[in-house]
Amino acid sequence: MIKGINHTMIELHDTGNEYYERAILIVKPEYASVQRAILEDEAKKMLKEFDVPSAMKTKRGKLKQAVMLVCSAIIGGIITALFCI
Repeated sequence: MIKGINHTMIELHDTGNEYYERAILIVKPEYASVQRAILEDEAKKMLKEFDVPSAMKTKRGKLKQAVMLVCSAIIGGIITALFCI
């Protein structure tokens, strides 16, 4: 908690990201007088650049690799069975 300091903050409820419900951003003091609409637009642009958290990427990457390996094994088995018959 910060005592004795005032900050301009923007809270966005619609982040456009499935992992984040809302975002609270603290505006730099030199931009506190900028129109709220401009600050919100910039905040939304910044939030659109956010990606899936790295831990989620790792899990999805491993799952994708496992699925690809299983599919490759099945296709290889089918091709082998067709040529051996």
